[in-house]
Amino acid sequence: MEGPLLDFFRAARSAGLRISPAETIEAARAAGVVGYADRQRLRDTLGLVLAKTVEEKRAYGECFDLFFTRGSFGDTAAKPAAPLTQDAAPSEGEGGGELARALLANDQAALAAAVEAAAREARLSEISLFTQVNLFTRRIMERMGLGALEREIGRTQDADRKERLRAARDALREQVRGFVEQNLLLFAEGRNQEFRERMLQQARLTAIDRRDHERMRVLVRAMAHRLATLYGRPRKRDRRGVLDVRRTLRRNMGWDAIPFRTIWKQEKIEKPRLVVLCDVSGSVAAVAQFLLLFLYSLNEALAGLRAFAFSSALADVSDLLEDLPIERAIPEVMARIGMGSSNYGQSLADFEREHMDLLDSHTTVIILGDGRGNRTDPRAEILQRMANRAKQVVWLNPEVRTIWGTGDSDMPKYLPHCRLAVTCNSLAQLERVIGELLRVG
Repeated sequence: MEGPLLDFFRAARSAGLRISPAETIEAARAAGVVGYADRQRLRDTLGLVLAKTVEEKRAYGECFDLFFTRGSFGDTAAKPAAPLTQDAAPSEGEGGGELARALLANDQAALAAAVEAAAREARLSEISLFTQVNLFTRRIMERMGLGALEREIGRTQDADRKERLRAARDALREQVRGFVEQNLLLFAEGRNQEFRERMLQQARLTAIDRRDHERMRVLVRAMAHRLATLYGRPRKRDRRGVLDVRRTLRRNMGWDAIPFRTIWKQEKIEKPRLVVLCDVSGSVAAVAQFLLLFLYSLNEALAGLRAFAFSSALADVSDLLEDLPIERAIPEVMARIGMGSSNYGQSLADFEREHMDLLDSHTTVIILGDGRGNRTDPRAEILQRMANRAKQVVWLNPEVRTIWGTGDSDMPKYLPHCRLAVTCNSLAQLERVIGELLRVG
């Protein structure tokens, strides 16, 4: 069972279970104690060791059932049996090799063991694409002795026997193909999911299909929590080249104060203080919900974040993001403020009138929007005053830079007051820019 158990652990990881090497060893020991005769007992035992959360228990159950009921070999896959061997030149009277004899006798136990052994030799657990199904089916059949079987079919003179072998060969090929397809579901799901997630992280937010919105929500929240975990706690940074003489001498008193072990001075990196203004107007409606979701998730894990949303006017949404569950918070923000015509000048004026005291030399202002004010007064002088009070102003624009300033875009008027203004229209870009801002404090 060592091989099948290891394959099952690999399949479980592909299904999303987080299984450490220590848990793998513990699960193998538990399986050795309870045995493999009672499948339900084995299922329950491995589940106690491998699945920690409700979601993992559900994924584990589906993975276990699929792994141990693959194709027509499900009932015998876990039973030890000697694999078939290929006969180099079997005589017609001897039955054409072990594969031919097993097929004619319908020996499912021997066939199951042969399929499992051939699958391991063919490295079936590495399958990742549906286009590889035929390739692995052929590899498994060849390792089971397809060549000898084909020679036997061509050599036999008994028409009835020839037909029976052909029919059994074709049936076996279909069984093996089904076995390979189910292994594709087992071993490739995680890889395909990872590939799909990488593609979603790189895709333009305006191009995300509605069917992927739920997956995107998971990715956004994971990204925000990852950033908050990395940069939301107090940190220190070594000032290399500036020796802390007092602490160095104290550390080396055992060596007569000879500085064998040096200690460098450190500077405290303050927790980042962010003020975020998010455009939720109709022109950016496709990306607004992801930006709001990012703010919501960041607000969950990073204290001190003040969030504002605007279209024609500005509103403080920090309380909504903090007090309501995500399913209610974002629709509430969009219902109150979203989908209108953007007026950046008015929104900046609202901020200056009511919230300017939030800004000081430790505050970073992040503006998420396309900078298109529908030909209203951009009030760039207000952004200048905000930049003078704050540590920095960063503008993240979902549009490509080549169209900034075209049509009703006021970006050229805002650019002089931004320390950083970049195109940001994917999750990967958003994480990279925000991560850099949080990293430097």
